Amino acid sequence: MATPEENNQLVIAPESTPETQPNKRRKKKSIVWEHFTIENVSPGCRRASCNQCKQSFAYSTGSKVAGTSHLKRHIAKGTCPALLRNQSQFTPGMNGNGSMSDPPKRRYRSPSSAYISFDSDRCRHEIARMMIMHDYPLHMVEHSGFLAFVQNLQPRFDMVSFNTVQGDCVATYLREKQNIMKFVEGMPGRVCLTLDMWTSSQSLGYVFITGHFIDSDWKPQQRILNVVMEPYPDSDMAISHAVACCLSDWSLEGKLFSITFNHPVGEPGRENLRSLLCVKNPLIINGQLMIGNCSARTLSSIAKDVLWTGREIIKKIRDSIKYVKTSESLEEKFLELKQQLQVPSEKSLSLDNRTQWNSTYQMLVAASELKEVFSCLDPSDPNYKEPPSMEDWKQIEIICTYLKPLFDAANILTSRNNATPIPFFHELWKIHELSRAVVSEDPFISSLAKLMQEKIDKYLKECSLALAIAVVMDPRFKMKLVQFCFSKIFGDEAPLYVKVVDDGLHELFLEYVALPLPLTPTYAEDGNFENMKTEDNQGTLLSDHGLTDFDMYIMETTSQNTRSELDQYLEESLLPRLQELDVLDWWKMNKLKYPTLSKLARDIFDHPGIYC
Repeated sequence: MATPEENNQLVIAPESTPETQPNKRRKKKSIVWEHFTIENVSPGCRRASCNQCKQSFAYSTGSKVAGTSHLKRHIAKGTCPALLRNQSQFTPGMNGNGSMSDPPKRRYRSPSSAYISFDSDRCRHEIARMMIMHDYPLHMVEHSGFLAFVQNLQPRFDMVSFNTVQGDCVATYLREKQNIMKFVEGMPGRVCLTLDMWTSSQSLGYVFITGHFIDSDWKPQQRILNVVMEPYPDSDMAISHAVACCLSDWSLEGKLFSITFNHPVGEPGRENLRSLLCVKNPLIINGQLMIGNCSARTLSSIAKDVLWTGREIIKKIRDSIKYVKTSESLEEKFLELKQQLQVPSEKSLSLDNRTQWNSTYQMLVAASELKEVFSCLDPSDPNYKEPPSMEDWKQIEIICTYLKPLFDAANILTSRNNATPIPFFHELWKIHELSRAVVSEDPFISSLAKLMQEKIDKYLKECSLALAIAVVMDPRFKMKLVQFCFSKIFGDEAPLYVKVVDDGLHELFLEYVALPLPLTPTYAEDGNFENMKTEDNQGTLLSDHGLTDFDMYIMETTSQNTRSELDQYLEESLLPRLQELDVLDWWKMNKLKYPTLSKLARDIFDHPGIYC
């Protein structure tokens, strides 16, 4: 009689019961089953028997399972008499044959993974990584508290010394540097550098060099490439020496697009840097894109000047807030007065951080909205000195009016989601319009307007080319927004500045046509290099279907009249501004249509001078 398997019939197994357990069981992973065997004592009742002393322990009754904790205790805590006898007969580390055996690896179970063996090298790597990530002092590994913690966490780990963890940190740095080196080698475009200077209490200078670039997926990236110690930070050679070290370390000669300074650099220092780059790296359009101060630093400088102008009044506001915040009873009284007066403001009082101008602006805005409550505080209290007058509050409102566009522009820079300078360009225009629109006989207002106008005009003249070219590379605006804004900013001189942008853009495009980057693997994938090959690698697209002569005729007769990619792009209609557009993604999708111009766009959108 044939079996069901031979007839290919489906057999439905009966439901398993405590009396009829299935034959196939999930493989048990606990280490205790190396020392115990399950025995069926009666239907529905199973017990675990120790392989050494044959002692029996409860394991399961019906559907209830006792677990393995009591079995582990029997083995691990030495209560098994047979194991105790064996341990007294053999030397630790010897197996049953009298030869040395490897110590058993202790395994741990995580909530959702299998057992993990103890790895001393992995622990050392994680300690070095922890030191680097959190800037912990290396001597921490020798502190008694940390040693006790690690010993209780894992007794088998031999704690590392200061010298060992120092070596591990250096090895981690070299390993990560090698990874970034490979990343930089395959970088499809040019790199932009930003330079920060920090001076120690010993008057030693440290130049922090950060690299900015767009990767092969058209995503903005940045890495700290070098920290170069300069014994004489005020020297005219300090910056050029640090940049030379960076170019040499990362093999960036010929791949540099721009350098932006996040700290003041004198003209002699810039000239030395230009001389270096003339040798090491061809300057893009004669260095016109090498910006002095970044945008965020410029905004901060203007804001601090505005705050300095009203420093005496701001001190009164700060002291008034301090008076309220230093007493719980006064703070409660302040809130009660706010409710009684029905002040609609939802802002709460807070003291500023004097090193951060934006926190001072937020403090002033909140206090200004609550000025009615301040006016009701008891002026006879000796602790409440110099309460602000109504004239003081008017000046605070003026200061906030001038700081608001700076604050909005700074927020755009810090919350950069898409690689487009359009919102920031628009905010700069608003700042310029505000500084020029105010005509007042009030000396306080006129001094604020003059101060802001001088600084914003200086910044726009220095950085208008880089900002404008970035705006042109947005297909929703192109040259139209530049022409419109320049007419508002520069008035009758606007055509001259528009021509500077147009000439600079065409000159930059021609440089990309004449001096393309070395053909790295990633770079080759971005262009038409691979697309020009046929599948059988026996010719190019021009030779398909035997029309080579015709194709050559077309090329010869039309090459002189063909418009450049740039002119074609500028002449096409603007894209509608109905929805948000990821400009980098747009250029990525159109890189085959604009193979050279897309590379220019990628590098200009990575220019930190228009964002940082």
